[in-house]
Amino acid sequence: MARSDDNKTVEYPSDTGWPSEADDIGKPLDPGRFRDATRMELAEPRRSGWRGLFWLAGVIALIAVLLLGLRGIGLWPNFGNPFAEQSTDRSQPVLLKSIQDLSRFTAASGNFEVVIDVQQNRRFIPDIIFNERTLFVAAGSVDAYVDFAKLTEDGLKVDQTTKTVELKLPAPQLEPPRIDNDRSYVFAEQRGIVNRVGDLFGGDPNRLQQILQLAEQKIGDAARGSGLTERAQENTRKMLDGMLKALGFTTVTITFAAP
Repeated sequence: MARSDDNKTVEYPSDTGWPSEADDIGKPLDPGRFRDATRMELAEPRRSGWRGLFWLAGVIALIAVLLLGLRGIGLWPNFGNPFAEQSTDRSQPVLLKSIQDLSRFTAASGNFEVVIDVQQNRRFIPDIIFNERTLFVAAGSVDAYVDFAKLTEDGLKVDQTTKTVELKLPAPQLEPPRIDNDRSYVFAEQRGIVNRVGDLFGGDPNRLQQILQLAEQKIGDAARGSGLTERAQENTRKMLDGMLKALGFTTVTITFAAP
């Protein structure tokens, strides 16, 4: 509909709910026409909003897939932690002090484990003030061997006619205990206030060394009472008997000196 006012023409859009004819002026308005127009204007922006969210979610998903793919094939750069802990080895080169020729036959080996419980405190002083207790699980081994270098001239008698051999060997001996650092660890530790304050100023650097020495002592004592030397003696006798009989000797006599 067009309306002329002062030589100007104004056009009204159709289907907006407003009267389109001059005769409609003064008549009751149809509310349904306003509801239709309002519903059409509100429905269109709502559909466009959902469409925008859908595309945004799709773009985010695509970026995530690309990042995972690059990381999976190893093309994504690896940014390390700039504050990561680092260790520097400033040890000196190893010096060879000596070489010792050995003629030992290791005939048996025993594995041992002991729990070291060491406590240092003061009488009449509560443990919360002065106390130092350590539970240390020590694992180690001890080898039993026969040293053939100590075989004397009269310790070997051979008779080719009768195919007999007589051997008199030294008694089996025990190697010093060896602590296995991979299987040894501090299980628990209790320290008083004075001891903790002392740690701030250096503490006792030889404390762990003393515990290791105690562990070696206890493992050595256990090895001496475990029958390890008797087992080494028997294994040595079997080894020599089989080797000498393989060389053609029919009678092999092996004895050991008293320990």
